[in-house]
Amino acid sequence: MTALFFKCLLGALAVLVIALLSKSKSFFISGLVPLFPTFALIAHYIVGTERSMNDLRVTALFGLYSLIPYAAYLLSVYFFSYKYNLFWTLTLATLVWLIFALLLLLSWIKFYSA
Repeated sequence: MTALFFKCLLGALAVLVIALLSKSKSFFISGLVPLFPTFALIAHYIVGTERSMNDLRVTALFGLYSLIPYAAYLLSVYFFSYKYNLFWTLTLATLVWLIFALLLLLSWIKFYSA
């Protein structure tokens, strides 16, 4: 239970840092904070302690491929923000992320599991 509490604390700290940075002159740095591997560290620690090092490598490789849906999301936010308000920009960009994430999962299952 203590470990779960500390994981939640890390997430809350990341949100706090993003909120504080978004109000500063360097607001753009708030876009870098989500890329700090807070949750990746947690995931890699859990996989590394409960599974093999090969499974850890597979998890890291999948993490690299997961940058594709994230890049699609960021590009969508950038381009949709010229045409839509904040709500629709974020909604449509999230749908783009979901589509790319689904394609990644289906591709991974089909090609990596073979």
